[in-house]
Amino acid sequence: MPIAVLASGRGSNFLAIIEAIKRGECAANIEVFITDNPQAKAIDIAKANRIPAEIIDRKKIPDRVKFDLEIKKALDKYEVQLVVLAGYMRIIVSRELLDAYKYRIINIHPSLLPAFKGSTHAQHEAFDYGCRVSGLTIHFVTDDVDGGPVIYQEAVDLGSCKTGDEVAELIIRHEHKAYPKIVDSFAKGKYEMRGKRVVYIPRKP
Repeated sequence: MPIAVLASGRGSNFLAIIEAIKRGECAANIEVFITDNPQAKAIDIAKANRIPAEIIDRKKIPDRVKFDLEIKKALDKYEVQLVVLAGYMRIIVSRELLDAYKYRIINIHPSLLPAFKGSTHAQHEAFDYGCRVSGLTIHFVTDDVDGGPVIYQEAVDLGSCKTGDEVAELIIRHEHKAYPKIVDSFAKGKYEMRGKRVVYIPRKP
């Protein structure tokens, strides 16, 4: 299945998906990597793995809708079937982009949504709040930030963590296993909306 990965920083989930593909555990091909940050370390990951990289500098296109439409042009050019946000730090605001890829854009958030919804430091907030359990959520992207239909959630016991940084490191290790599996599931079946619930239907052999 042809996919695009979007990231703004170090790209650890991007790398986790690449490695899962190489191991034969994720039936996807990353057609393009897209970033809004010319300094993103994830660009080096793309180059090292011979994945085309599209750099769409957020500072050069301040209009949010126009910026999103540049993202759409890149996605359309590579004819991807799934868009994977992996540490992409921009909120998609273009209705045209969201409609064109409805239920085909997914995001991973380091909390059990709706807890710490919209937060860029959800792991540290969970620690500061005294949570004994947090986790991760993979969801469809809609115009409701971190509020799209939930595809997958996984609880993570924080009992051994002594700092917010330890929480972040623990949760991301779980992310690195979960995200490639969910991408793989899209290649082997489909997700349908039934009310507010997301239901997975495997493809028949």
